[in-house]
Amino acid sequence: MAAGAVGGYFGARLAAAGHDVSFIARGALLDAIRSKGLKIESTLGNLHLPNANATSDPKDVGTVDVVLFAVNLWATEKAAEMARPLVGPSTRVITLQNGIDSVERIAPILGADKVAGGSAYIASVMASPGFVSHTSAFARMICGRIDGKPDAPLQAFVDAAQKAGIDISVTPAIDVERWQKFTFLVGLSGATAALRSPLGPILDDPDTRKFLHDLMREVVAVGRAKGVALAADYADDRMNFAANAPRTMKASLAHDLERGNRLEVDWLAGKVASLGRELGVPTPANDAVYTVLKLHRMGHV
Repeated sequence: MAAGAVGGYFGARLAAAGHDVSFIARGALLDAIRSKGLKIESTLGNLHLPNANATSDPKDVGTVDVVLFAVNLWATEKAAEMARPLVGPSTRVITLQNGIDSVERIAPILGADKVAGGSAYIASVMASPGFVSHTSAFARMICGRIDGKPDAPLQAFVDAAQKAGIDISVTPAIDVERWQKFTFLVGLSGATAALRSPLGPILDDPDTRKFLHDLMREVVAVGRAKGVALAADYADDRMNFAANAPRTMKASLAHDLERGNRLEVDWLAGKVASLGRELGVPTPANDAVYTVLKLHRMGHV
């Protein structure tokens, strides 16, 4: 939920391995999956689910073992309310969204004991309704409870997903993991969208390279001010990571901007800026990204 570029990819891998998977979708996406199935074009192997089980109403599905919660950030609370019929006594809802506060937003709706934090490391886009294009050499999930406690239902899912060929693991430090992912995501999304450029040219120019670095430095400073155990030089580590990433890489925010779609900037650079104001941490680079993209955030399609 939903069957977009992230949920569609991982759900398809699980379904192809024989698991009973339902895809929550709507509109053109739902129509496409019902009429043509779900297609994945991937560096890790293509697949096609001609008879994928798709619906717009979670009531049609009922209680499940695990919900991969991958909706757009602006739809978080509404989607959590819709997901209630999926959640039973031992269900685990794993958040795979881009932001930093998904668990905190849906736990009051679905139950703190039911919700686990997650991070998805994958470069994928919904190239057209029902067609996911996965271009990275990696497709990884990390999940865990915010309180760090062992969790048998969560571990059972991880074991099953590993057997299905998915690169997934459990961590007792998911909060740190979320902020580590958030650091690079905010930098990549802010730089590639605001500068209208893939990663390679940004790294080649000293001014834009510094801008990328500053975006990530600010995330680290804000996270540390919140008490998250991020290394003070973690942004340097992410710059080294960026240097070895594909030069054509762009964040989903940049793709959405190009397509005229609604943007998640309020929960990325905008979230860093608001937390910075709250905590007294200057965030001029993220302020600039939010200002540049603000008038485009509702899209025009």
